[in-house]
Amino acid sequence: MNTDERVKILIVEDEPILAMELSDCLEEEGYDVVGTANNGRKALDIFKRQSVDLLLCDINIKGDWDGIETTHQLIAERPVPVIYLTALTDRQTLDRAKQTYPAAYVTKPYQLHSLRTAIELAIYNFSVRTVATPANQPEPASSGRDPLGRETILQINDFLFIKQNNQFVKIGLSDLLYLEADNIYTNLFTSSRKYVLRLTLSAVLERIKQPELVRIHRSYAVNINKVESFNETEVKIGQQLIALSRSHKDEFWGHFMHR
Repeated sequence: MNTDERVKILIVEDEPILAMELSDCLEEEGYDVVGTANNGRKALDIFKRQSVDLLLCDINIKGDWDGIETTHQLIAERPVPVIYLTALTDRQTLDRAKQTYPAAYVTKPYQLHSLRTAIELAIYNFSVRTVATPANQPEPASSGRDPLGRETILQINDFLFIKQNNQFVKIGLSDLLYLEADNIYTNLFTSSRKYVLRLTLSAVLERIKQPELVRIHRSYAVNINKVESFNETEVKIGQQLIALSRSHKDEFWGHFMHR
């Protein structure tokens, strides 16, 4: 897995040994630790310069901001899921922490499996919160299936997080070239590799909120922005010629007429 695909984590922890241990463990788990900070102002500086998908923050840290104030400052820049990792469990601290809407609260000493689960849940819950539900539309009813199962596909802003070999990987929506149905699976193609999801093409398109992904055949959907040429029966993306079915042709052409 290359660095761009990995979930990027910022660690705010003022105990150097623990910060190093956390960083090493998370890197071994397949995450990308983009930085560690022992105080809030350093954390904010890193946050402004780096792409961060998740904040892992102690509450009792050095400097004039504690972890909760640090989180306030960071999420004012841009929202990200937050996990507090701390030994503080008193009611006053918990009440202050809740005001930042953390995705999880992991007490020290932490267990790696608990932290791994917290990260996965944090990404999932944040993706659910940030995908807007159309006005006057009810929230979709739960299917009763495990949302963190093998078929998981999540979206946060312009990125997808999909589960590959029990690990979330990140894909930029703009990097998608086309999607291909393969029975109960869907293949997602970028310029560098193929990803496989255990979901039908219809289910994937329903979950991804991206109008540029257009179905052109019962077995294919393409990223309109990646189309190089097309005719009555085929669409070309890179070196790939993809069938354009008669039933989807008018809809496909319509995207160009209204752009």
